[in-house]
Amino acid sequence: MEINDMSNFNNGDTPFESRIKVQELNHMAFRIRNEISKVIVGQERVLDLILTALLANGHVLIEGVPGVAKTLIAKLLARSIDTGYSRIQFTPDLMPSDVLGTTVFNSATSTFEFNQGPVFSNLILIDEVNRAPAKTQSALFEVMEERQVTIDGTTRQMDAPFLVIATQNPVEHEGTYRLPEAQLDRFLFKVKIDYPTLEQEVTIMQNAGARGIVKEIDEVHAVVSQEEILKFQELVHHVIVEPQLLRYIATIIEKTRKHSSIYLGASPRASLSVLKASKAYAALEGRDFVTPEDIREVVYPVLVHRIILSPEKEMEGVKPETVIRQILDSVEVPR
Repeated sequence: MEINDMSNFNNGDTPFESRIKVQELNHMAFRIRNEISKVIVGQERVLDLILTALLANGHVLIEGVPGVAKTLIAKLLARSIDTGYSRIQFTPDLMPSDVLGTTVFNSATSTFEFNQGPVFSNLILIDEVNRAPAKTQSALFEVMEERQVTIDGTTRQMDAPFLVIATQNPVEHEGTYRLPEAQLDRFLFKVKIDYPTLEQEVTIMQNAGARGIVKEIDEVHAVVSQEEILKFQELVHHVIVEPQLLRYIATIIEKTRKHSSIYLGASPRASLSVLKASKAYAALEGRDFVTPEDIREVVYPVLVHRIILSPEKEMEGVKPETVIRQILDSVEVPR
């Protein structure tokens, strides 16, 4: 994704006035990218998808082997935004109260008081999310979907914006638990981080040597306020989606339920996720309208963790991305 101001052009030559102010949003994204690029080399696609999820008010699951900067990217994003941040390290002995908080008795006032857990913040980094058992995973169901926590019959709302970025290692399985499908469905995107290229890895080492003893995270500063994020999230709601594109999204999702290689297809939540994400992606591209290309860009990270392949295809080594590509190729692109 490139930061291009396309709000004054249509098809490259016909001027028009954008119906929403996407220029400010583009500038916000540029500032965040500029700060994070002080430390992170490459991974532009990953950062674009995380920014898209932030604007679409959705959560992100980042998957990658150790050492590819999964946690660092989340920390730098939080550093570049002037908002609340907390990190939760998931472990097998973690309890729901360690995440949500607990009610304790105050002997001085003879009353019960609620002590908030680390989930009461704006940007939550959950490191190694698949290391906690199902009982702790269930503590995230309500807060991720409804942005609220109910404890002892009292419901407490999360402050906006509220974004969960979770990381997991796809290789190590000892001491890990498979995430429930209901929880996976609450992540807007599943983003996979690959190894850097040879040139990128050389640059990483050069930057580390030039940095010396200065901590890398200290180079990144807050360049966007909490109020700006909320304003841009509201702006994304006004991005235009034509009726034929709504049918295009629905057709793609419906085909996941009928494809012979898929045991469990995507739910209507996936349709809504593609819709929200494509609107945010279009806004980051500098447009106030969604194109089929925007939909095709976001449909992979939206669907890759939501579909379950048939046992036969899994044994054959077929990847979900391959089946998603087949579905996209089988659906006529609206013009």
